[in-house]
Amino acid sequence: MIGPLIGEALRAMAANRMRSALTMLGMVIGVGAVILMLSIGKGVEESVRASIASMGSNLFMVVSGAPQAGGIRMGSGSAPTLTMEDAEAIAELAGVVAVAPSSPGTGQVVVGPTNWSTSVSGTTPGYFDVTEWKFARGQSFDASDVRGATRVAVLGQTLADNLFGDEDPMGRTLRINQSPFIVIGIMEPRGQSIDGRDQDDVVIIPITTAQRQVFGSQVIGSVRFIQVKAAGPEVMNKLQGELETLIRERHRIREGQEDDFTVRNLTSLMNTAASTTRAMGLLLGAIASISLIVGGIGIMNIMLVSVTERTREIGIRMAIGARRRDILWQFLLESVVLSLVGCLIGVLLGIGGAKLVASATELKPIVSLGSIVLGFSVAAGIGIFFGFYPAKRAAGLQPIEALRYH
Repeated sequence: MIGPLIGEALRAMAANRMRSALTMLGMVIGVGAVILMLSIGKGVEESVRASIASMGSNLFMVVSGAPQAGGIRMGSGSAPTLTMEDAEAIAELAGVVAVAPSSPGTGQVVVGPTNWSTSVSGTTPGYFDVTEWKFARGQSFDASDVRGATRVAVLGQTLADNLFGDEDPMGRTLRINQSPFIVIGIMEPRGQSIDGRDQDDVVIIPITTAQRQVFGSQVIGSVRFIQVKAAGPEVMNKLQGELETLIRERHRIREGQEDDFTVRNLTSLMNTAASTTRAMGLLLGAIASISLIVGGIGIMNIMLVSVTERTREIGIRMAIGARRRDILWQFLLESVVLSLVGCLIGVLLGIGGAKLVASATELKPIVSLGSIVLGFSVAAGIGIFFGFYPAKRAAGLQPIEALRYH
């Protein structure tokens, strides 16, 4: 039953090729746009997720305070209110897996005739546990290097490439602000962070070395910020309160006084960014789906024209025994076939567009099976929805009146 009706629908489309092609054009553009927009949104979402994952999970950032001088208030992190002792106390809290105090800055790194300005991160071995950053070669410095302020360095991949090219950096000597350091490790590439910063353009050294020999420190033992890794998402809220209470007690901040530090829940902020990106992707798909509605209206208009043109044909079919439901199915299937063929072409167009965007830009759209299935499902639904009225109108014709139609 269905097979002959589909064949009849295809023959009707072939009899009016140009009109059928123009009718399907709305579906082609609509489905192609939906798949392209959803794939771009998915690509952006995965990029954000990768950036979030590269920064580690279940993270807090404790930032030192914002001083006020002469009525001018400085930004967070500009006052040395946090210390190495604060980091050691935080490490004793239940639910804390790793702690990394940091004193970041910038420096000119020199190897022979080659030099490169980069980020210099003075920290402790716990940094690699907090950020879950793996080594490509070599190893981290240890607690004895921090105590002795030794001149050892771990390089990000971008810095290693720019300083050494194809040569092996391991064991080589470089100078940071004129101080010599020995390279003991190379980190695996991480790419850009969520704010667009190249995470691999960095040199990591013991925090005491950074304070005493590279940057200097007005307050011995002070740090700019402390990264804290929690045991899991279930302890984040409780641990944030304990962090704030501990530091207020250590800094002797009384009730009602303003904190000289800030605790930021990085995981919450990054999850919010991921949710926003996902919502934007869905919004793009929803906007593109408007063209599907326009395509559906075009199908309905053409099917109404087709019913008018084939009124005598309908009358003849009814006169020789066709039932009303047979006429209904015939025109409904024609509408669905038009919609699905247009959808198939639109899927190919959307996949091709995604590949074109990937080759022309740094963005990597991801075409998922779900978006293709969604496109076909919506196309079939539109074919049924917008094709039902013309089909019902055709099935409702009186045979005698239809035969008299000229």
